[in-house]
Amino acid sequence: MLADPAGVSERSITSLARLCRTSETTVLRFCRALGLAGYPELRIALARAAQGEEDDRASGTASDGVIVQTDSMAEMVAKITYADQRSIADTGAAVDVVALQAAVDALAKARRVDVYGVGASALVAQELHGRLHRLGLASGVWADPHAALSSAAGLVSGDVAVGISHTGTTIDVIDALRVARTRGATTIAITNFDRAPIVGQSDIVLTTAARETTFRTGSMSSRVSQLVLVDCLFTGVAMRSYDRSVSALDAARSVLRARHTERHERQTGVGRPGLVPTGGLTVQA
Repeated sequence: MLADPAGVSERSITSLARLCRTSETTVLRFCRALGLAGYPELRIALARAAQGEEDDRASGTASDGVIVQTDSMAEMVAKITYADQRSIADTGAAVDVVALQAAVDALAKARRVDVYGVGASALVAQELHGRLHRLGLASGVWADPHAALSSAAGLVSGDVAVGISHTGTTIDVIDALRVARTRGATTIAITNFDRAPIVGQSDIVLTTAARETTFRTGSMSSRVSQLVLVDCLFTGVAMRSYDRSVSALDAARSVLRARHTERHERQTGVGRPGLVPTGGLTVQA
């Protein structure tokens, strides 16, 4: 499969079993170990992967993401943007729709939502909190480990705790989810690895597919792919109460727009009687 994904995608399960000198049953168990329903799904996945690699070669895009000392500035930019673009595309393609629906249902009905994240993931946690808050959901975001544990201890059945960790090994986030789960809250993990320790403390798991390049462990690509899932969660919850969500978002935009206009007028004098902006200065007319 690794040597010739395109070729394997065109083989029957019997042909592949013979080629590998094994049984069809073993091939089927292998498919299920990968999380696939059966051999047809494996062939489709291999065909897509092979087509993606072919498209990359045709466009001249580097696919390994490894930045070397001899790379030009243009090559470095191409590798970074490629990694970020593929992170978005791969995350979207790999979204578990059943798990996403379960997460949306839990958030939409939650009495209270806690969001936990540390480091780079704290920025994503803040984004999720802000979006849910705009929809009128009672949510809090906790980057400090002690504050997260204290908040988790106050959750009850019907509440939701969301833990965000790219590696899935951040002990502060895992501990907060563990406490929330013991209190009866529904726990949701957003991580890049579906067998990471955080999964053991999560009722629902949403996985990203971030690609990292040299020098970029915990890079923007991991945050971008996490934000894809945040966007899906936010939109899914908003669609559950469409009219109310549109009304809440319009009200927030209206207030913010007025604030931006007020600040712009103070800075430039535009819109204020008797004041004329001249370059970087504002003078009395």
